[in-house]
Amino acid sequence: MGTRALILIEGSVTGNGLLYVQAAQRLGLHPITLSTDPSRYDYLAAEGIHAIRVDTGNLDALIRECLRLRATYDIAGITSGLEDVYVTVGKLSRHFDLQGPNPASIERCCDKFTQRQLLAEAGVPIPTYRLAVNAADVERSAAEIGLPVVLKPAVGAGSCGVRLCRSFDEVTEHTTYLLGGKHIWRSSQRMLVEEFAEGPHYTAQMMGNEVIGITAADFGPLPHFVYRQFTFPAVLTHDEHGRIADVSLKSLQALGLGWGPANIEFRWTKRGPIVIEVNPRLAGALDSQLVQLAYGVDLITEHIKLVIGDEWNLDARHSHTAATRILVADRDGIIDRINGVGRAAAVSGVAEVKLFIGPKTPVIRKGDYRDRIGYVMAVSASLAETEVALQRAVDLISWSITPFPSLGD
Repeated sequence: MGTRALILIEGSVTGNGLLYVQAAQRLGLHPITLSTDPSRYDYLAAEGIHAIRVDTGNLDALIRECLRLRATYDIAGITSGLEDVYVTVGKLSRHFDLQGPNPASIERCCDKFTQRQLLAEAGVPIPTYRLAVNAADVERSAAEIGLPVVLKPAVGAGSCGVRLCRSFDEVTEHTTYLLGGKHIWRSSQRMLVEEFAEGPHYTAQMMGNEVIGITAADFGPLPHFVYRQFTFPAVLTHDEHGRIADVSLKSLQALGLGWGPANIEFRWTKRGPIVIEVNPRLAGALDSQLVQLAYGVDLITEHIKLVIGDEWNLDARHSHTAATRILVADRDGIIDRINGVGRAAAVSGVAEVKLFIGPKTPVIRKGDYRDRIGYVMAVSASLAETEVALQRAVDLISWSITPFPSLGD
């Protein structure tokens, strides 16, 4: 039998792609990344990772490539940390009789309108919503729901194209943006108009039908939804944790999920926990790293164990509090300098400081996950100590940005 290999469909530029590669190697697997453009992922070349160029949007091409690889390797599993290709992961896994997600369930879940319908039918608490396909639909839906509303694409991730609209002028403005050719649609031009559920934001980290823990999240200034901080585990009462866990499990059942990882986003409102979104995958790399720092549970490794049919273990090894602060540019322009990174990393309790950009890099804010320029992560035995360490480190980091020249310059 050949070397056991783990097939990874695509990777990630700033997410958990490298973490999947490293976890596979620790498990004695040979990771092979199949990508339409492997050069997008710097870590593949830097780490000498086996990568093959293939059209990952073409299922038949992927099957042929996996068949070719199977002549040399024992393919132990196929997976990805990227939502865009997770349906394909499910189809490939079924074709080769390997462990994997149900592609039909994943496909339904990734369409936010279908997801909303299934959750509503199961009695899961969600915001009031409408589907819109044109500007007239959006305006009528906003009037029926009542301002403010959240307007977003029916298929998408990372808060791309998502905005809070407090007035009808803002509704019209954002509709024009979405339909005017600037937004890149991942599917047909369908939009969701939703009630704005106000309250603290939480994410349930799931594996199978088990709630591993709950993350608290804070956003930057509205009208955009750009994360600024994650804290794990969230400070919740026993009753609050139980209610979120109950709704999480009910959501998975309604969507036909329950195999592998998922993360479920909530707002805690006057009505209690309201499901904002169910994502049928692990949350981003930062969430996974926080769980590992706080509980000693490596979700990516445990996911791969599930994929290859090994025994997994989600039991917490310890109980700390971990948090990360997202560094976001305050203006558009060219990054001149970033100072204090080394001093921030040396602060007691700081686990990692990472930058995604360097000097002379252009910054154009989008109002979504792409606005991140880096992060600081800290962990300690208590929330108070973690927050102190995090703030000390963040205060040591500074940068300057030169605005882009105006047209008149």
